[in-house]
Amino acid sequence: MVEVTTLGYYAVAAIVTLVIIIYSTIIIFSHKPRAPHVSELQYITIDSKGEDIVKYDLPIRGDLEIKDDIELSVVIPCYNETKRLKIMLEDAISHLYKTYDDKFEIIIVDDGSKDGTAEYALDLGLNYFKLQKGQLRIVKLVKNRGKGGAVTHGIQHVRGKYAIFADADGASKFSDVEQLIKSIQSAGDSPALAIGSRAHMVDSDAVVKRSFIRNFLMYSLHTLVFIFGIRDIKDTQCGFKLFNRSAILKIFPYMHTEGWIFDVEILILAIRKQIPIKEVPISWHEVDGSKVDLARDSINMAIDLVVTRLAYILGIYKDYK
Repeated sequence: MVEVTTLGYYAVAAIVTLVIIIYSTIIIFSHKPRAPHVSELQYITIDSKGEDIVKYDLPIRGDLEIKDDIELSVVIPCYNETKRLKIMLEDAISHLYKTYDDKFEIIIVDDGSKDGTAEYALDLGLNYFKLQKGQLRIVKLVKNRGKGGAVTHGIQHVRGKYAIFADADGASKFSDVEQLIKSIQSAGDSPALAIGSRAHMVDSDAVVKRSFIRNFLMYSLHTLVFIFGIRDIKDTQCGFKLFNRSAILKIFPYMHTEGWIFDVEILILAIRKQIPIKEVPISWHEVDGSKVDLARDSINMAIDLVVTRLAYILGIYKDYK
């Protein structure tokens, strides 16, 4: 009896020790996003005459009111995108003018680029696309934060009824945004989001012709995501996601992850808050110039995924304030 009791104590002590180790490890690897610098709460644009570059304050965070009758806000995270941005903007702006006249805005979040992305974008807006004052807004981050950090910052300062973040590579056909909007229109003012999906393309050339290692890592990530509880979404990583204003306020103030796996945290928060998620098939094609380092970033994504999921389970991350 004494031996059994002693073994029981040891077992309890081992379990408690393991829990403490796991909890401490998650705290160590957890993310604590920094507060924005003063300059990051301003945007750069061209003046009403299209002559000078001017700077204004961004709309404040946490405001549900639609500003200036903007129907759609487009947030584009950019890091060294002078070679790919023009093609993406051509596709987007052509559709935006046809569909929304001048009731749209584009917010480019320059995530610490070294190649003059912000200046290049302003030049395109002024001299190539002939955009109006404030239609193209450039937000320059003082230091690179990662794609998740850039999206989270930019989307909290939009003016539109809907906001979509779209990758700068132009891999997604921009006009498919209308299918995403249509899928959540019935939600009205209630929180809702729609995500572009490439799951229907799994046997297409766009995926089949990828390298073996790239496809292996993609399927490995999908398996991890499934294991950690996101089982109804087939494509969590597509860089084409749309939100209404209510969803933005319910999700983005509580984001922690600033790296590539931030898409999964968006979905975790939406599921925890019972926000409807619509997965919509879109047109997509592979584009050269990806910033993802397959070996390094795949490991970091796996670590961030485990940390993020366990941080919410253990109460280290909060989805309320």
